Amino acid sequence: MQEGTVSLMQMAKISSALHYYQVQKKILYISILTYPTTGGGTASFGMLGDIIIAESKAYIAFAGKRVIEETLGQKVPDGFQLAEALFENGLLDLIVPRILIKGVLSEISDLYSSVPYKKN
Repeated sequence: MQEGTVSLMQMAKISSALHYYQVQKKILYISILTYPTTGGGTASFGMLGDIIIAESKAYIAFAGKRVIEETLGQKVPDGFQLAEALFENGLLDLIVPRILIKGVLSEISDLYSSVPYKKN
């Protein structure tokens, strides 16, 4: 995605709508991050899921390694932007090979649909 003014504004609108549906309507939002997930997608709706799933070895980052190193003025470890590193640091809920994602989504859907919902 080219992140111009219009696309940045759309990300804010999508994030706002997600918040409304998650909080007010109690709708489950599952985010699936595939290789690569970078930039604004990571900074906005990609990381807002109630459940965040990434495919194995997915590159997930806001900015590239070089940009981060130049900004911080220090080296960062290799692989720190891979799904496995993000999972180890608590930013993801599941890592699933792409071929199995459909089955995992089905299991999650079955689990959530079996729980009784109480309106306040």
